[in-house]
Amino acid sequence: MVARSGPGAGTPAVVIAAPASGTGKTTVTTGLIGALRAAGRTVAPFKVGPDYIDPGYHALAAGRPGRNLDPNLVGPDLVPELFAHGSRGADIAVVEGVMGLFDGRITPGQPSGGTGSTAHVAKLLGAPVILVVDVAGHSQSLAALLHGFAAFDTGIRLAGVILNRVGSPRHEEVVRAAAESVGLSVVGVLRRDDALAVPSRHLGLIPAAERSPQARAAVDAMAALVADSVDLAAVEAIAQDAGESPGPAWSAADAVGEPVPGSPVVAVAAGRAFTFGYPEHAELLTAAGARVVEFDPLTDPLPAQTAALVLGGGFPEEHADELSANRPLREAVRSHVAAGRPVHAECAGYLYLTSGVARNGRPGPELAGALPASGSFADRLTLGYRDGVAVTDSVLYRAGERVTGHEFHRATVPSSATPAWGWRADGTCVDGHVHAGVHASFLHVHPAAVPAAIKRFVAAAARATPRERVYR
Repeated sequence: MVARSGPGAGTPAVVIAAPASGTGKTTVTTGLIGALRAAGRTVAPFKVGPDYIDPGYHALAAGRPGRNLDPNLVGPDLVPELFAHGSRGADIAVVEGVMGLFDGRITPGQPSGGTGSTAHVAKLLGAPVILVVDVAGHSQSLAALLHGFAAFDTGIRLAGVILNRVGSPRHEEVVRAAAESVGLSVVGVLRRDDALAVPSRHLGLIPAAERSPQARAAVDAMAALVADSVDLAAVEAIAQDAGESPGPAWSAADAVGEPVPGSPVVAVAAGRAFTFGYPEHAELLTAAGARVVEFDPLTDPLPAQTAALVLGGGFPEEHADELSANRPLREAVRSHVAAGRPVHAECAGYLYLTSGVARNGRPGPELAGALPASGSFADRLTLGYRDGVAVTDSVLYRAGERVTGHEFHRATVPSSATPAWGWRADGTCVDGHVHAGVHASFLHVHPAAVPAAIKRFVAAAARATPRERVYR
């Protein structure tokens, strides 16, 4: 691959999109990333939207962090900067879309707005699009579908098609001819292969970190399939047609400004139970002056000298027995909270701080018990973007500050007398707890959108007196 050069030249990039969810774009994207890496390319992987799980598979395939591009969470202006940051040093960037090509956030009064759609992000990046189409139920009518996608928005450069779940050589001949009849080149043909299905859970795919080495084997299989079925040279040629660099690269140091003195230790939960997080979070914490130390709440003690604690998202209810068995950590977290030291907890982290999560009316294993609350597992999925307003001052936000975040959970926790967020002006919808030094809620906020909050958290950590003892 010949790298582009010259003023304004950016990283070659391609967006992998689809007409709808469930067409196989995650398999194709992950396999493409792995196949390009096997061919000697340095690949920068991205995912449109707030998804945490797909980037985990992308990271396995690429050998570098999978990152998210979401105009709803960070604003349109920041998307190109985050892309430039995440693609630094790469030969090619591969961006997986979300849902259907034109599907985005639906807001009252604007049902067809499409904010944050794959098409929106492709335009912001100036990147060409390859459409992955599940053709299992298609024949000649595929031409009409592709014509509609090509003509719907001429601001999108639909540069090629990958035909997925092709049934036979005759089927391939028919659907290939249908695509080419509307002027779209076919750059890949994948046969039906149910063996590539990735196990799922109530919130979607099982995170890659929870399935290793099975996840590694699945990623390798996807890469081998794409290497055999997709014209990598054609994909790279399409990626070269990306527009000029859309702007400067985002910088965590520039976002937070002068670091907080003292190098306080911020312990960040990791491991199988806490897999949801954005790479920019640790980068911002570090730039703000923190010494970031990861630990696994399933097995590890609270790191020595911990001044502040970050408990991100994941599936604590699936690992509740192991989390409960780590009694020294639960006791250390209770002591940390009781002492008023800072805690930033989102979704899974929020649940971990409660006394436990009930299922089917039965109490679950004992968790940290650091908040005066308990959770329960519901049948209904709570999903969607939220425009939140901070209800009270906390270690992260000041009352009245506004954010756009994303909820994705089945568990619930009763409302607190001091909630973290309000969704409506009349105060009838609230979420989370602000308790001593704790800010906990179900809302996932992209840290790059709120660098001042991250710096405020590190400043609170610097003021805290860490425990000297190493918990065992």
